Amino acid sequence: MNHSKVIDCDVHNEFKSHEDLLPYLQQPWKRMVSEFGLRLPFMYNSPIGVLRKDAIPPNGGSPGSDPHYMLKHLVEPYGLEHVLLTGDTLIHVSNLPDADYASALASAYNDYVIDKWLPVSPVFKGAMVIATQNPEQAAREIDRIGSHPDIKAVVINGASRIPYGQQHYHPIYEAAERNGLAMMIHPGSEGSGISNPPTGAGYLSTYLQWHTSLSSVYMAQLISIVCEGVFEKFPNLKFIFCEGGVTWLPHLMWRLDKNYKGLRWTAPWLKKMPSQYIRDNCFLTTQPIEEPDNFKHLEMLFDIIDAENMLLFSSDYPHWDFDDPTAILKRLGEDAKRKIFYENAKQLFQL
Repeated sequence: MNHSKVIDCDVHNEFKSHEDLLPYLQQPWKRMVSEFGLRLPFMYNSPIGVLRKDAIPPNGGSPGSDPHYMLKHLVEPYGLEHVLLTGDTLIHVSNLPDADYASALASAYNDYVIDKWLPVSPVFKGAMVIATQNPEQAAREIDRIGSHPDIKAVVINGASRIPYGQQHYHPIYEAAERNGLAMMIHPGSEGSGISNPPTGAGYLSTYLQWHTSLSSVYMAQLISIVCEGVFEKFPNLKFIFCEGGVTWLPHLMWRLDKNYKGLRWTAPWLKKMPSQYIRDNCFLTTQPIEEPDNFKHLEMLFDIIDAENMLLFSSDYPHWDFDDPTAILKRLGEDAKRKIFYENAKQLFQL
């Protein structure tokens, strides 16, 4: 691998059990979690499991639950300069019907990461979790810890009751921009809890169908964010679309630009073509990267979206579809690989 420096922008750290969060919870949430667990809703479960068996720490616990083992199992073998800890179970708190409980869980997790993970190594950087049910409450959480030097992003799940461009969420974006944090959308619980069905056609039958259709959720969210004028209102805000694929983007940019030319009166606040907002304010993570048999097809799509300036490498460790940084995009030019695997993330997160 000639591109010697790598920043991994999606690494799923976890706690060993829900009891790890108890010291960071107040009553009545502490008693509730102690007696009943987290009670997070999930609809679609992988028949082969989601977590890598070889990522289980030697002293037990869930894969990704031991920062010291993560350094030995992931960071050191691949020479990663930094990893962005995006969490796992608690990314999905926004699917809970109780907004106050969801907010308490998010705050407890954030304090846990700051206390137990970030001090272990300067390699670790954090993406804080918020609950989107109450945007004002979420904005206060961003302001509470957003100035921490090792917190670099705000992660929310792909599932939502209201498309992310609408004004309901704008207090969150205002707080993220104020604190210099990127917004990161991550999938995993679409169709569960209080969220909408996982596709525009309704509920699918299997994990295979659900997993394959995740990009359709990202399309809808991105269209909403751009057309509702989020990037005009918050010009310095960056959005990261994580773990949803990449090659759906050219079609969306073409179609959105074409329709905007005839329907721009429905979005009079936009001052640029929709595709330009996407290029200026949005990033996508590489995992799961689509690599066709004919690599030229991927290169053409990359050229259309200016991928070398929009993509961030991610491994998705320790999930089953982990991407090895030494194995993907091997036929890409060295300049593009250097940007995707390192420079884009370094600049975005000011590392």
